[in-house]
Order: sequence, then structure tokens, then C-alpha cells
Amino acid sequence: MRVISGSARGCKLQPVQGMNTRPTTDRVKESVFNIIQMHIRDAVVLDLFAGTGQLGIETLSRGAKFCDFVDHNKNAQQTIRKNLSLARVEDRAKLHPINANEFIKRADKNKYDLILLDPPYGGKILNDALFMLNQFDILAPSGIILCESALEDEIVSPYKFGREYRYGAIKITVLYHKDTLDV
Repeated sequence: MRVISGSARGCKLQPVQGMNTRPTTDRVKESVFNIIQMHIRDAVVLDLFAGTGQLGIETLSRGAKFCDFVDHNKNAQQTIRKNLSLARVEDRAKLHPINANEFIKRADKNKYDLILLDPPYGGKILNDALFMLNQFDILAPSGIILCESALEDEIVSPYKFGREYRYGAIKITVLYHKDTLDV
């Protein structure tokens, strides 16, 4: 697992100890960042269910202004801290060691230009997070949400569906506000 592009290109990131996280593969990550590359520069990013922090770190490496990392797992928190330091992006990041729903309730309205959602597969956690994000309105008007899920997971969302990409057993879905032009 490494940073693919930008200021931290080639930096090897640490995995979370144990089997509770499933890091995005480099192949999928590279494809994902090709999809969202026009939305990264100077963006305020939220990496919800951050795990290793690799997706948020990749955005920072590619020029995002700031990234909030949220994960309630203590092992994940330690790994995110290490990886932020390894990539030398900790000055533009903040780790929030709380539950995703609690973070969403406290976040500023219309704040995030890009929200990265890569929760445990199964659909329910992802769908619940999407409805919470909508309820508390923390996505900027022109912002996008990028969801990673299992291919068989059905996404039910109050947001408008953009493109969907499939990589083996993984599905990447782009979502945005209903009144936004297609992404």
C-alpha cells in the first residue's frame, strides 16, 4: 500500500494491525483518483471510516487543502497517525477518534468538497452514513461523495447517482447533490 501520486508519491503506508480493515488496492485507488482528480485541488476532504487513512492521504498528496479523518477504532487511529507522519501531511489533517455518526452530527454545514466513504461492506453502514450526511447537510453544494462498496451492495441514497465503476468484486459510486450538473 503506497501513495500513488503527488507530494508523497511512493510513500509506503502501514496497514492496520488485525483483520478489521480492508485497504483499497493500488489498482482501484489509481482508478478512483483518475475519476475524481478534478475535484481534489484545494478541496476540503472528509475521509469517513478512514481505516489506514490512505484515501485521505492520497488527496492531500495531490493538493487537497485539508482532510478530516474519522475512525473510532483505536488500531486504525494509531495507523492513521503513523501514515500521516510518513507522508508528511499531518499539518493539513486532523484525526477525529469518534463514531462516524457522531462526527457528522457535529460537522459544519456545507463544509466538504469531497467525502470519501469506504465503510465495512454490507450496505447498511454505507446507506446509514449517506442519509446522515444528507440530514446534516455537510456536503458543499458542488461537492461529491465517493463510495466504495461490495459489488452486491445496494446503495440507497438521497443524493443523485453519478457514474458507477466496477473492479472485480468492488464497486465505486459517485454521488452528488440532486441540483448539481452531472459529474
